[in-house]
Amino acid sequence: MGRTLKQVKCGETVTVQKLQGEGPVKRRIMDMGITKGASVYVRKGAPLGDPVEVTVRGYELSLRKGDADMILVE
Repeated sequence: MGRTLKQVKCGETVTVQKLQGEGPVKRRIMDMGITKGASVYVRKGAPLGDPVEVTVRGYELSLRKGDADMILVE
């Protein structure tokens, strides 16, 4: 299977392929603008690795590594 957003290195831009997970968690990720086909730029990770900062649809957000692991990208 492809890689997840959690595996993307800082400075890379990727495209969302699929969202895994169910129910409220998946809905929350989609409400943040992370949907299939969206371009995601990984800005930086926190010193201890969690959370990771990304830019999506022109705005910045922080994602927990657990959430980033549910986002398949290419």
